[in-house]
Amino acid sequence: MRYDFGSDNTAGMAPAALRGLVEANEGYARAYGADDVTARAADQIRQRLDADAEVRFVFSGTAANAIALSMLAWPHEAVLAHHAAHICTDETGAPGFFGQGVGLIGLPGFSGKIELPSLQAALEEPEVGHRQPAAALSLTQSTEYGTVYTEEELRHLIEPVKARGYGVHMDGARLANAAAAGFDLTQIARLGVDILVFGGAKAGANCAEAIVMFDKSLARRIDNRLKQAGQVASKGRYLAAPFLGLLESGDWESGAAHANLMAQRLAAGIVGHTPFVLAHPVEANAVFVRMPPHAHQRLNELGWACYRFDDGSVRFVCSWATQVEAVDAVLEAMRGL
Repeated sequence: MRYDFGSDNTAGMAPAALRGLVEANEGYARAYGADDVTARAADQIRQRLDADAEVRFVFSGTAANAIALSMLAWPHEAVLAHHAAHICTDETGAPGFFGQGVGLIGLPGFSGKIELPSLQAALEEPEVGHRQPAAALSLTQSTEYGTVYTEEELRHLIEPVKARGYGVHMDGARLANAAAAGFDLTQIARLGVDILVFGGAKAGANCAEAIVMFDKSLARRIDNRLKQAGQVASKGRYLAAPFLGLLESGDWESGAAHANLMAQRLAAGIVGHTPFVLAHPVEANAVFVRMPPHAHQRLNELGWACYRFDDGSVRFVCSWATQVEAVDAVLEAMRGL
């Protein structure tokens, strides 16, 4: 592959994250997350969210999401989410596994955003003993289609859920990109989100994500829960250190801003200089293109990694490492299709 637009997971660690890891490797440190590096990284997250919350670092976003949802719904209950959300399409039943049977209810909505009428209809469904009733809402920011919920959009979705006493989870695998697009991180707790997955891997860390519990009652025996799930690192500093490097340097934000900028450059070039059209608004770091199969196949054959997404469009994802030259070169290749 000449350049990879398949995912922001394919980029390596950002330099600041790698420096954080190297610096954390010096000397000895307390085990199982009781070290200074972990404490400092958690404080950096709290500062950005402007909230007092319990923070734990885990190995993967799938585990983070699934364990978080298991805190919000009983095994006989279900979680409402967009039908294209990662928990519905790409986690191999992990929410049900960690939640011992927790179900998922997929909701429609353009470009990855849940439509309010569909949420209201789901909330008004009569509860019967033959199916799992909703008990929580899961939101993705930025969405799987690269769009960013506004504060007002989130409030309209969260308020009716909270009014029923249900929990709210936010999948923030690409939260840095949402923040770089203008989303105010300090609103997450104020809007009523109970538990957040604060993304690291897609922002330039290694395989680390952070579970942030605004509702501290959810943290009861959280370390036991994580240990049972195989998500407690004996050398916990190595999960937190890349976060610390990214957050203390500001590269968590600046890397996402660069990724977003590259996506805007790619989108503008597609609209202005290729025969293809955009399938969704470009608000974060992903660009979705309507492209016939033969053109997509030819682009792959030329060495460009990009893949067909759930809605049939072809997804291009930019990262902290995406180069201007790569964007311009793939646009030139697309013009030749």
